[in-house]
Amino acid sequence: MSEPNPHTVHAHEHTIHDHDHDHDHHAPSLVMEDEAGNLDGQQLVDALQAVLVRKGILSPGEITLEIQAIEAPGTHLGAKIVARAWTDPGFKARLLANGKNGAAELGLKVGEAQLVVVENTAEEHNLIVCTLCSCYPRSLLGQPPSWYISKAYRARAVREPATVLREFGLALPAGTAIHVHDSNADMRFLVLPLRPPGTEHLDEPGLQALVTRDAMIGVAQALRP
Repeated sequence: MSEPNPHTVHAHEHTIHDHDHDHDHHAPSLVMEDEAGNLDGQQLVDALQAVLVRKGILSPGEITLEIQAIEAPGTHLGAKIVARAWTDPGFKARLLANGKNGAAELGLKVGEAQLVVVENTAEEHNLIVCTLCSCYPRSLLGQPPSWYISKAYRARAVREPATVLREFGLALPAGTAIHVHDSNADMRFLVLPLRPPGTEHLDEPGLQALVTRDAMIGVAQALRP
């Protein structure tokens, strides 16, 4: 693990203790509270698009192109960074020292003001949240999932991160320290997950396929081959 980064001053730390829990590990109920609001919002967006097309202000093709431009960044960009860090110790050191410069080495432009990459280890796990709104490394991961911007996740990830992780199906070993990093307008975080065992034979493209969006937010581990 690298030396503590001065930009993680908003992080909160929790430790997993060894006791039993009875939870549904397949359905993170914490994200359901905003479902109705999200549906209402989508209906408003659809209605506005229909009006703009009907009045000739925009064409359906223009709307499609704009949506594609917004959604062009995706998890494959973040996965490229993770896979290189797993295979190149020198790059990993530079990435942890300055995430934006590390991404630039791979030709990836980070639009956010600052990118801090935090590394998971066998003893420490990192979880990303934005308690105030929905700050997210969109230039590397695309648009955030609906649960990330839900009020329930934003509040509970700070108060009870271990419980939230279990609801996502991630049960960490007892004694694991959980660091919760609060993104803001000036700073975004990206988790460097643990490299899965049994991947020594994989090249970078093969490793990239194991890196999910959720692993780079911290609610999951990287996939196993």
